[in-house]
Amino acid sequence: MRINIQFRDRVGIAHEILAVLARRGLNVIAVEVDPPHIYIDSPELLEYMLPDLQEDCQKVDGVGQIEVIDVLPGIRRRLHLDTMMAVMEDPVLAVDGSGNLVIANVAAAAVAGMDEAALCRLTLSQVLDDAALQEELIANGFRIPSREVTLYGEPFFMDVTPVSEPLLPELAPLSRSVGAVLTFHAPTRIGGRIHALQNSAGSGFDLLIGESEQMRVLKKRAARMAVVDAPLLITGETGTGKELLAQACHGVSNRSNAPFLELNCAALPESLAESELFGYMSGAFTGAQRGGKPGLFEMADGGTVFLDEIGEMSLYLQAKLLRFLNDGKFRRIGGDKEVRVDVRIISATHRNLPKMVQEGLFREDLFYRLNVLHLEMPALRDRPDDILLLAGHFIERACTQSQKPVCRLNSSACAALVSNRWPGNVRQLQNVVFRAITMSDQRVLGAADVDWAEGSISADEVNLETAENWDLSVSAFERALLERLYPQYPSSRKLAARLATSHSMIATKLRKYGIPQKR
Repeated sequence: MRINIQFRDRVGIAHEILAVLARRGLNVIAVEVDPPHIYIDSPELLEYMLPDLQEDCQKVDGVGQIEVIDVLPGIRRRLHLDTMMAVMEDPVLAVDGSGNLVIANVAAAAVAGMDEAALCRLTLSQVLDDAALQEELIANGFRIPSREVTLYGEPFFMDVTPVSEPLLPELAPLSRSVGAVLTFHAPTRIGGRIHALQNSAGSGFDLLIGESEQMRVLKKRAARMAVVDAPLLITGETGTGKELLAQACHGVSNRSNAPFLELNCAALPESLAESELFGYMSGAFTGAQRGGKPGLFEMADGGTVFLDEIGEMSLYLQAKLLRFLNDGKFRRIGGDKEVRVDVRIISATHRNLPKMVQEGLFREDLFYRLNVLHLEMPALRDRPDDILLLAGHFIERACTQSQKPVCRLNSSACAALVSNRWPGNVRQLQNVVFRAITMSDQRVLGAADVDWAEGSISADEVNLETAENWDLSVSAFERALLERLYPQYPSSRKLAARLATSHSMIATKLRKYGIPQKR
């Protein structure tokens, strides 16, 4: 039986309590003292003995009531900690102040290929095969930034948490290091966490809002392609929801339990995009994170990598991507070891890739490797039946974000939304709805509240004499739009943010039309 005896703390009282049990011939196998409690485990103590034991114990000055408990607190804590360590998927090692392993969980033993007891007979330098790192940890009191290390030949990202004890109770801020707890995160585990944070809204084709005929056909076609483990190219205008379609395809594929990670090829310079995709080794370049960093391909191993705006990728990166698609292998920047991973590539673009191939701006061999499967995301103007359905969804979300009661649209607002051409597609509709909810205090929104015409250019404002062919008409529209908006957003980045597109594309267009005009 296990009991809890309450007492008033004084010197020798715990010894006197144990003496009472000894006089009764009760064997004690475990004792925990945590004033004002003493916890005792005595297998020979039976329930009928408790009244007499209570009477004898109360003859000891300062002893209170005896309470039966199921397990001693220290043992309970140890059992819970052991279970926590066993179920953790990340390898965890605890070391003492000299770098000797004292605790290892099941995941760490699995990586090492030995049982926990054998692993705990080693030093940290033997496990990491890096004596310099062990010396650095000890010299810095186990306070070093997170970094990438190699644990039994496998790359992991290591977090170090120092374990310290106070020098004196009255000098609590002053402590000495007695070791550390080291947690190792595999690249795929990091990728899984990023995926969970970025894609918490759901998965599958429920992400795609729309009941029009165009969307039903698209979902049916996409459902067939999603389960085929081959590269997929998604095309469509900016703002149509190509990323959501890619997420939906991943969500119903055989890779749905693995990470879905994305890179916008237009958002980063070539060098940064390369390091994001392929990772780098320690010291690969100035400012590189010490210990190196895994890239998206490593972190998404077993899952999907989504390359948005693939048409903006440089020819140099196109060549590296093509090599990866050929054999699934790559080298980190600054590394000489080839890494093999298994990922599916889904890419998307609003640009005309076949035309870019003809102009030498996109590799033909890469285009055919990416375009094994193809989906075209329809523009919002081509599926007007979905406009009010999408608007209702965005209204509900905007009202929740702004902590307002849910609003609705009157007939004039509905007519205004449906009649608009929506050159910015779903993204523009979302922005218009959010602006209307933010700026209006009305529960019913009218056409005046849905200010969809802000910054738009009508056909009458474009010189229709240039409309002899499609390309000239588009150029005239682009020039008129940029000339009107540039004074309000006088930089390529500000203008790109206003138009929800890449700043590199805007910069190219501004140069093409000579905006702003030099004086």
